[in-house]
Amino acid sequence: MPVQKNKTLGEFIIENQSEFQYSSGELSRLINSIRLAAKVVNHEVNKAGLVDIIGQAGEVNVQGEDQQKLDVFANETFIKTLTNREIVCGIASEEEEDFITIQGRNGQNENKYVVLIDPLDGSSNIDVNVSVGTIFSIYRRVTPAGTPVSLEDFLQAGNRQVAAGYIIYGTSTMIVYSTGHGVNGFTLNPALGTYYLSHPNLCFPEKGQIYSVNEGNYVHFPQGIKDYIKYCQKEEEDRPYTSRYIGSLVSDVHRNMIKGGIYIYPNTARDPRGKLRLLYECNPMAFLIEQAGGKASDGYRRILDIEPTELHQRTPFIGGSASMVEKAESFMGLYPESTP
Repeated sequence: MPVQKNKTLGEFIIENQSEFQYSSGELSRLINSIRLAAKVVNHEVNKAGLVDIIGQAGEVNVQGEDQQKLDVFANETFIKTLTNREIVCGIASEEEEDFITIQGRNGQNENKYVVLIDPLDGSSNIDVNVSVGTIFSIYRRVTPAGTPVSLEDFLQAGNRQVAAGYIIYGTSTMIVYSTGHGVNGFTLNPALGTYYLSHPNLCFPEKGQIYSVNEGNYVHFPQGIKDYIKYCQKEEEDRPYTSRYIGSLVSDVHRNMIKGGIYIYPNTARDPRGKLRLLYECNPMAFLIEQAGGKASDGYRRILDIEPTELHQRTPFIGGSASMVEKAESFMGLYPESTP
C-alpha cells in the first residue's frame, strides 16, 4: 500500500496498527512512549553546548567505558518514561549491568513486551557537535505474563524482534523504525513538537559507493576485511569507493541506507569478539537493514540468527547494501573463522 507523506507519526501508528501481529494497542503505546522520551533527549542534545551537559560524568558503565553526562541523562529518561507508563514488563540497557523488572501496581505485570536500548549511541561525539542517536529493540516476552521477567526474555535471537528502530539527533531529528513491514522515517518539526513522515519506505540501494570503517585499526583487522578494503580502494569499473566514517553507528548506517553503502565493525586482535553489542546495537540495526532490503552479517552468518548467551554480548558487524555485504562475506569466506 503506498504511504502518504506529511502524515504524523501518531497517525501512521494508528493507521498501521493492524499490521502488528498482536494488535492490542500495547505496541503502539510503547512506540509512542519512545517518541516522547526521544523529544526530551533531543532537547538536551540540542542545548548541550549551552549548559553543563557535555563531557564525562565521572563514572564507568558496565562496558568499562567512560560515561558521558548525556549517556546518563538519556538512559534515565528512557527508563523513567517506559517505567512510569507501565507498558513494558522489562528493560535492558547498554548502560545497566542487569535487566530491570517493571512491577505493576498490584505487584504483577501483564504487559507483553520487553525493550532493549542503547540510550545514546556515539555519545563521545557530542563535544564536537556530531550526530548521535538512540537504538531500540522490542520483543514479546517468552515467560508467562504476570510473572517477573527473566534473562530468557532478553536473550532472544534478533529474528524474533517485533519492532526496532533508531532516533538520530542531527541537523534534524528523526525516528526511523520498522514493525516488520518495511522501514519508515519521521522528522521532528521542532516548532510543533511533532514528527512527520518524511522518508516513507526506506530502501538500501542494491549497490553503493560508500564503505564505512575505522581504517585506523586496519593492521588489527582479519585478513578477509583487509582484502575487502583493498578491493574497495582498487580503481576498476565503479571503484574506488568513497570512504565515509562518522564513528556513530546510527549516523553511518542512516547515511548508507539513503545513499547506498556498507558499514563494517570487525573483530580485531584487541577485541577478538568484536566491540558492538549484539542485543542493543547489532540486532536492531540488522532488523532495520534487512527490512530496508539490505543484509547484515558477522562475516560468516546472519546477525539475526545468532543465539545470544549474554546480556552484553559483542559481535563483529557488517551491514548495508546487499551486494556489498555479500562481497565482503566472500572475502571473509576465504579464511577460516578465527581471530586476527
